[in-house]
Amino acid sequence: MREPDRIIRMKTVQARTGLSKSTIYRKMAEGTFPARHKISMNGTGWKESDINRWVADPAGWRSRGEFDFLEF
Repeated sequence: MREPDRIIRMKTVQARTGLSKSTIYRKMAEGTFPARHKISMNGTGWKESDINRWVADPAGWRSRGEFDFLEF
């Protein structure tokens, strides 16, 4: 059984990626960094698996689409 995907906060994302807050937000706007998710009224975070995929291949990262599981 797979472990559930954890939500990580900005400080952890910065530590894992080595990026500043402003760079993270700029890359999100460009579509070259994973989007954050609202986890409470005032809180947001990132899926740990998305950040791990980005760290493994920053230049080749892309958001997983609805049909990415299909291979033709």
